[in-house]
Amino acid sequence: MKKSPLLNIALSQLVASLGHGDMVVIGDAGLPSQPGVPLIDLALTHGIPGFIDTVKTVLSEMQVEHHFLATELPHHNPAIAAQVAALGLPDARALSHEEFKQLSKRARAIVRTGECSPYANVILVAGVVF
Repeated sequence: MKKSPLLNIALSQLVASLGHGDMVVIGDAGLPSQPGVPLIDLALTHGIPGFIDTVKTVLSEMQVEHHFLATELPHHNPAIAAQVAALGLPDARALSHEEFKQLSKRARAIVRTGECSPYANVILVAGVVF
């Protein structure tokens, strides 16, 4: 059995397959999936699993170079915005929610959580460890 926090097979395989610049979307329960982009659906019920817990778990195995957030997040969901900021992710880049959804079409996968709060979405861009 794995020793790291990430136990989900699909997520672990996804992270292991990432190359430099590949994108992973982690989103709330309402973020639309994109045609042709694999969906890893973790949502069980409202709030389970939560967005922040899911991001923290993915970060336990994924090297991140930079990330994207919707410009609407701080205004509409300041609690999640503060929690994301506290994670210390490198190089935050902001774009509108519509631009976020368009960029999501280029992701390697979209991870759907049970989060039911607005704009709780992030695009993580893979970095390298060397």
